[in-house]
This record gives sequence, C-alpha cells and structure tokens, in this order.
Amino acid sequence: MLSAKSLFQEILDNDESFRLFCSIAASGEAQGGWENGRIAALVPEGERALAPKIARHGADEDKHGRIFAALLKKRGLSPVPVPPETDYTMLLERYGIGLAHDKLRRDEPLTVRDVIVYLAHSRVTEQRAAEQLGLLRTHFADHPEIGRAVRMISDDEDNHLAYTHEELLRLAAAGHGRLIQRTLRACALTEIRVHRDVSLAVMAHMGRILRWPRTRSALLAAGIHAQYAYERLAGWHRMVTLTMPERRDALGGPAAPAPEFA
Repeated sequence: MLSAKSLFQEILDNDESFRLFCSIAASGEAQGGWENGRIAALVPEGERALAPKIARHGADEDKHGRIFAALLKKRGLSPVPVPPETDYTMLLERYGIGLAHDKLRRDEPLTVRDVIVYLAHSRVTEQRAAEQLGLLRTHFADHPEIGRAVRMISDDEDNHLAYTHEELLRLAAAGHGRLIQRTLRACALTEIRVHRDVSLAVMAHMGRILRWPRTRSALLAAGIHAQYAYERLAGWHRMVTLTMPERRDALGGPAAPAPEFA
C-alpha cells in the first residue's frame, strides 16, 4: 500500500532510511537557522521591529535541527552526509529563491526589497513545511518515538506561516503589493519544481536503502510527477494568497525551549 502513513512508517522502521531522513531534515533546519540569524542582523533601520521576529524564526529552525539530531542519537545513530540532489535549501538558493548567501555574508544592511524577498521565500517554503508536518502530525502525533517532536515542530511551522502572512500584508498595505505578488509567484513556481526534484531524489535513495521493487519506485515517482503537474497547473495559488492569520504576532515572544531534545 502506498499511503503516506505506510510509506513514512517504513522509513521510520529502518535505521538507515531513518538516518538519512533525519540527516536531510537536520541539515535543512540548521541552514534555515543560519540564514534567519544573518537576516535579523542585517535588517534595515526602518524595519528593525522585525529583527526579533526573524531571530525567533532562526532560533526555531536551530531548535528543529537539534531535535532531528537528538532523534538520531536516541537510536544510537550518527548523521550521514546529505546528498546534494536532496538538499532543498541549497537548490532553492541555486535557483535564485530567497537571499543569496554571498549577500548575507556581507555586513551590509539589507533593503526593504530584500526583506520582501525573504518574507516571500519564507511564505512559500513555510506553506510546504506546515503541510508536511501537518500530515505527519495527523498520522504520528501519538507515536512514542517521534510524536512529541512532530507536534512541537508542527506548531512552530504554523507560527512561521502565520507570521509571514501578517508581515507581507503589512508591507502590501504600505504600497509594496505588486512587488510582493510578483515575488511570491516566482518563488512558488520555482519551489514546486525544486520540491519535485528533491522528492524524486529522496525516494530514489530510500528505494535503494529499503530495496523497493522497481514497480513500487515507479509508482511513487509517478505520484510525485502527478503532484507537480497539479501544482504547476493550479496548486501553486495556495502559496501566494495572503490572509490575515488567526495567530497574530505569532513570533512576538521568545522561542519555546525544547530541553528534552537538547
């Protein structure tokens, strides 16, 4: 059976596939933590009120990276190198989505346009993260090994998504609406392509580890291509709409600690 629950359960039950999954996730979260930390330090003077929220976002991402590392440690496993074709954050940067790392390494203040690019990138990628963690939460919220981690990370991703909606709406009201919509559309169309490519690469690695028959791998690949076709046609619109969230000021306080995963 090829349900999302059965597929992830199979990955979870095998040490090597679980090791790869957590390594990929931890690496992406750590990268997100660094990016947000640098952006928080470089926010332009007129947007300094955003800096603590961006820093909180980065702290959450760092926490998630530690959680995935701790899940590996609990099994007595060590991280593995992340195959480049599965590195979602690196591939997004390569395709020009978000702020270039070269820019973030310089000690030069960002512009309001840079802030909009950052928030649009976050709006799109946090949509994906919230959906994926929501799916895991549906099936594994009570799992004895990963349930607590899934619930905690899912709550954070929902906060991140709410924050990006609120801040982009604020900037749209300040006269940046057209730039925001153009940037969101470009981000969404690129993200769905990168997500397809990364999903195919991850499933190929998992198939080799778990020794899936060729027919199963082909069915999974066909499903990924079908999802991409739907998102390319219409599904990307969910990533670019902006609505005022129920969770207002979602990143207005300090990051919630996760001492049990430290």
